[in-house]
Amino acid sequence: MPVVTLLGPRQVGKTTLAKAVAQQDINKPVSYFDLELDSDQAKFSDAEAFLRQQESKLTIIDEIQHQPQLFRILRGLVDERKQKGERAGQFLLLGSASRDLLQQTSESLAGRVRFLELSPFTLNEVQSGAQSADFTDQLWLRGGFPDSYLAADDQESWDWRSDFIRTYIERDIPQLGVNIAPSKMRRFWTMLAHLNGQQVNFSNLGKSLDASHTTIRNYLDLLTDLYMVRQLTPWYGNTKKRLVKAPKVFVRDTGLLHRLLNIPDMNSLLGHPVIGSSWEGFVIENIITHLTDDWMHSYYRTSNGTEVDLVLETPLNEVWVLEIKRSLAPKIKASYHHAADDIGAHRKFVIYSGKDQYPISNETEVISLSGFIELLTKTSLNN
Repeated sequence: MPVVTLLGPRQVGKTTLAKAVAQQDINKPVSYFDLELDSDQAKFSDAEAFLRQQESKLTIIDEIQHQPQLFRILRGLVDERKQKGERAGQFLLLGSASRDLLQQTSESLAGRVRFLELSPFTLNEVQSGAQSADFTDQLWLRGGFPDSYLAADDQESWDWRSDFIRTYIERDIPQLGVNIAPSKMRRFWTMLAHLNGQQVNFSNLGKSLDASHTTIRNYLDLLTDLYMVRQLTPWYGNTKKRLVKAPKVFVRDTGLLHRLLNIPDMNSLLGHPVIGSSWEGFVIENIITHLTDDWMHSYYRTSNGTEVDLVLETPLNEVWVLEIKRSLAPKIKASYHHAADDIGAHRKFVIYSGKDQYPISNETEVISLSGFIELLTKTSLNN
């Protein structure tokens, strides 16, 4: 593609990755610009003329959301260069995620751009360089933001996450033009942390924050656009059962979840009521991050409480149902198998905190998170 847009939250490593790409042998010179720097912003005062000078280079533009008008200019330059025979690898755009960024880019660069999301570290990434050590608990506790996960100790990680949340609330969100008091946004974010893994009642949240149902929805969508929160949609298949229609909400990075809930260390986490939903969110986020675009994901819940934590629909139209348990000896209720039958599941899994893989009743496989990610990778390659 002539344009690649790398999206993700701040501090996730987009700039580090872009500069690593620039150091590789890509057979063309590289220009890098950061639109948060006044000196680089000044160069784009006549953006079209300046970008024409970068022809035959890979041009990396960081924090692109600060100048969304560039998208229209890039479209014209891409089309001009295509006529000259230059196609792929012209522009690498980096942006802290926002709804406006996605909309503007998709409208102006349709057919010329590919989007990639850079997530915080996932389990297979932190395990790939290890010989025998298991870093699952460290990743679960600290989350996957590089500076948090790689901190020298838990206190340094805790301090980094404290600063990150404060900066997001006091600087980054206001820069998007959102008119919300930092104290109110922090309260809202903390409320979501307490509701982690549950369906959100917008009216109840609105009463707590003295805000309307619509305002609460806008706040939630904002944190979703910033990749801070995931809204897991309910399954909408053919069934006679009455299904819950509201999304389940998770704080995507468990390190931030634990900071919002004042859970500083592993001992505190293991004794906290949020342990089950925290582990569930950790597993779901790791799995969804590894899915390609031709997979679908959702959850299943009926009005009487029958539930499946995660439903995956494969590119081959198979349905996999997953139950997530923070236990070394997971036990499954009969309602799980009833739900799997309602959905028409082809395969049934229990993701647990152990390392072995073994079958249990009703053609259900117990498997570790790392084992399931490996299965996903093999399945995607075979497809």
